[in-house]
Amino acid sequence: MILLTGYQITEKMYSGVNTVIYRGIWQKHNLPVIVKTLKSEYPTLEEITRLRHEYNIRENLKNLEEIVNCYRLETNQNGVALTLEDFGGMALSSFLISSKLDLKQFLEIAVALAKSLSKIHQNQIIHKDIKPQNIIINPETYRVKITDFSISSRLVRENATPSYPNLLEGTLAYISPEQTGRMNRAIDYRSDFYSLGVTFYEMLTGELPFRAIDPLELVHCHIAKIPPTPRSLKPEIPEAISAIVMKLLAKMAEDRYQSADGLRFDLETCLAQLQATGNISDFTAGNADRAGQLLIPQKLYGREAEVAALLAAFNRISGVEPPQPPLVKGGL
Repeated sequence: MILLTGYQITEKMYSGVNTVIYRGIWQKHNLPVIVKTLKSEYPTLEEITRLRHEYNIRENLKNLEEIVNCYRLETNQNGVALTLEDFGGMALSSFLISSKLDLKQFLEIAVALAKSLSKIHQNQIIHKDIKPQNIIINPETYRVKITDFSISSRLVRENATPSYPNLLEGTLAYISPEQTGRMNRAIDYRSDFYSLGVTFYEMLTGELPFRAIDPLELVHCHIAKIPPTPRSLKPEIPEAISAIVMKLLAKMAEDRYQSADGLRFDLETCLAQLQATGNISDFTAGNADRAGQLLIPQKLYGREAEVAALLAAFNRISGVEPPQPPLVKGGL
């Protein structure tokens, strides 16, 4: 157990490679808290900086009910610690081991997660590590919140650089193709939709889309292989829900949902049909979707005409002269 002035630590919940999670009481307010601190007795500057970065990101999301709230950044011996909201939750990954979700429960959780991502993206933040371990669920109320913003970015778009799979930011089983750094594409908020798609896939089927163990093979799967549909693994999954998941798992960001609200609309449509009739009829996933942000398409770079048309349309609508597109060199 750690010693943290002003807090009574009651249990260790999780120990990772670099961080340890505790449950405790903030004595001044008699408030239950989660404490996230660094594992090393002598943490590196990089480790300390990452935890400070998470605190700064969370400050932009303060008091959003869809996000695990951050109270304070405390000094802890040779490092720092985050004190976070404790709403009686546990990691969704742990919850799924002991509990089986029915279709209604899946949809209610999925709708809540779409709402959460919408709030995160509205604040111009890319989470970059959506997975069941970073989704906290209260097992009594089924309320869910997203946590762990340690590698999140405030940018609308950033470049991923190629690196060895074990050095990639994010969790290899859940990262988007562009997050691998091997697609010559920038990362934007739609990367989170792919990771959410992997999470939904696992919630529905109990399996990950790709079973590869070797890191390089798993990277190849994300980039080039189409996973079996959830319905092909479990025929009781309605085609409409299977189609939603597969749209989230599209290799190209342009083929995924373009807004969390569009995803939420489809999920709520499924939930309403299930509650009203006990069945979910087929429909085209993404019909009500629209781009959450103005993004220039990135499909391999011979799309100057499309870029020009997009900017011209923006100009007509806004009445403001948009910036000129960058010069595209070369083919493909």
